[in-house]
Amino acid sequence: MIEVTRLNGNPMVLNSDLIKTAEASPDTMLTLITGEKLIVREECGEVVERVLAYRARLLAAVARRLGSLGDLQTVVSLASLDTSGQPGPTPVPPRPGPARQS
Repeated sequence: MIEVTRLNGNPMVLNSDLIKTAEASPDTMLTLITGEKLIVREECGEVVERVLAYRARLLAAVARRLGSLGDLQTVVSLASLDTSGQPGPTPVPPRPGPARQS
């Protein structure tokens, strides 16, 4: 969830996973996956930064709960947050658990 400001000055909290596109025209218009359009005061770059910061906080919370770096790499690869365009680390396959008894 990120906080953005409507043009009338009212703050609102938005589920950032619902944002499909962000356009500057000249105001920032967010189009949600539902088709709804929101015009906000923040610039597109600021919206992107808030989304990335929110997702980084989520990953940090997950990392604190995980037992190994390999588990964290798997989570990061599943979250696909790398915006650099460069190939990331190879995901580590999950460790096999104890054999189940029938």
